[in-house]
Amino acid sequence: MARNSEKAQSMLFRFREAQAADLGIIDAGRTRRPRSITEQDSIPACEKWRGQVLKEISRKVSRIQDPALSDYQIRDLNDEINKLMREKHMWEVQIRNLGGPNYMRSGGKVYDEAGREIPGGGRGYKYFGRARELPGVKELFEAAMRAKQDDEKPLETRDDLRKQVDAAYYGYAPGEEDEKLLAYEAARERQALENLAKAAAGLEPPPGWEPLPGDTGDGQSWELPTMEEVQQELIDRRRRRLLDQL
Repeated sequence: MARNSEKAQSMLFRFREAQAADLGIIDAGRTRRPRSITEQDSIPACEKWRGQVLKEISRKVSRIQDPALSDYQIRDLNDEINKLMREKHMWEVQIRNLGGPNYMRSGGKVYDEAGREIPGGGRGYKYFGRARELPGVKELFEAAMRAKQDDEKPLETRDDLRKQVDAAYYGYAPGEEDEKLLAYEAARERQALENLAKAAAGLEPPPGWEPLPGDTGDGQSWELPTMEEVQQELIDRRRRRLLDQL
């Protein structure tokens, strides 16, 4: 009868163990991977164990997509993936502390041994594959998606703003020409003119000041020149300028 050690070295046992590890049923390399990560002082060894963790993450992420799994199995498998993600982070911290490459510089993205990005990898507790469809988790993702869509709502366009503008915005509100309001405005205008006249009393105009008609109180209103008079004045000024140059 074969001993247990001989069974462990048999070809069939090793094949079954590798097959179970590929399916994510058992963790074949966990017994050989050191638990005290901070005590490891070799960068190649840390790189090796980190690669092994990535392989396990990739296998379990592929297995969590299996529709035959129950909700309990999905939850357990998702917990195992998150534990492996934390362990991967610890290996990366140790590699960086030993002077090796900084794998945490990739912005939280996680890649497997084939270079494929693992969706959901990053900081915090993550949900992978069918774990996003678990009762309670699906509602959280839908609420987060609705909140994101509300935050990304486009700004109001010019047409939307015009729909909210009525005649009151332009000063044509009902009761705008009320007699009481007009009388109040006229009284305030007279008061403002009186205050301005009191403030200007005793002040002398600056040198060269020529008051306009209507400003001196002589009863004459302001006289604005016509377009023909303006053109004739410009022509006269140009003629005088040319004569001065000659």
